[in-house]
Amino acid sequence: MKSLLALVAWCLLFVLCWPVALLALLLWPVVWLVSLPLRVMGITLEAVFALLRAVLFLPARILGYRGKHA
Repeated sequence: MKSLLALVAWCLLFVLCWPVALLALLLWPVVWLVSLPLRVMGITLEAVFALLRAVLFLPARILGYRGKHA
């Protein structure tokens, strides 16, 4: 569904202003390549925070606290 909306938006942009639509089509791979390191950094930070949370909650889990979801 997301791809369909992007395609419709691009077609609408192509009808309204075709040079901008073609420029966006040509620059999209460059934007995607630039965003890759940011995604990797986000995944890494998420993993670090999950590790910190696990370490900080380890004493409570050892003592038997399971929380609401268990």
